[in-house]
Amino acid sequence: MGRGRVQLKRIENKISRQVTFSKRRTGLLKKAHEISVLCDAEVALIVFSTKGKLFEYSTDSSMESILEKYERYSSAEQVNNQSEQQGNWSLECSKLMARIEVLQRSLRNFAGEDLDGMSLRELQHLEQQIDTGLKRVRTRKNQLYNESISELQKKEKALHEQNNMLSKQLEQNEKTMAEGSNWEQQNLGQNPTSFMPLPPPAIGYHLISLVLFSLKIKQNFESMHDLLQLSKFSYPLMRTVSG
Repeated sequence: MGRGRVQLKRIENKISRQVTFSKRRTGLLKKAHEISVLCDAEVALIVFSTKGKLFEYSTDSSMESILEKYERYSSAEQVNNQSEQQGNWSLECSKLMARIEVLQRSLRNFAGEDLDGMSLRELQHLEQQIDTGLKRVRTRKNQLYNESISELQKKEKALHEQNNMLSKQLEQNEKTMAEGSNWEQQNLGQNPTSFMPLPPPAIGYHLISLVLFSLKIKQNFESMHDLLQLSKFSYPLMRTVSG
């Protein structure tokens, strides 16, 4: 039977780990030497053990010269990458600037400016876009008008109901006061010398307050009614002008 595949994981036994490191290190140095001789390649190998001991191998050229060559190559690679990134950024910036210029020219065309360089087809397309935008604006404007009129109608209805309620309260108070006055006159006619107490002043006070409040509600109702009538008149007129 062939040897089984070795599982790559840390060797827990310290002695076995040290033996394996020694064997693999020797094999690695041998492979580095072989590839440098067979392929005429410059090879630099650096290995540190767990105790920090250094093991290295380099070809006929010194380790320092190979490391300097590696540093120069790494620096050149970084410069090339940076140059490539800057070139990509410059290209992206140019694309964005061109896009901004197109958008700004479109805004000026929508405002009726810089139309001399446009062809007939471009002008027709621009006109179609403006007409579509105007239709959307008018639709939204009419929607707001309808909502305003609906809100005014609701307020008018609420004021009507409040005014009717106040009118009923005034009629009830007048009826109560009339019955009290009739009762007082009947008592005075039966016993003119007797002393009859006057009605509480609170009734008259509340009645005056109720009348003043009713007048205020009536004024608000009349103002709201005038505003609603003005809206009903101006809305068709504005539709006619805008159309």
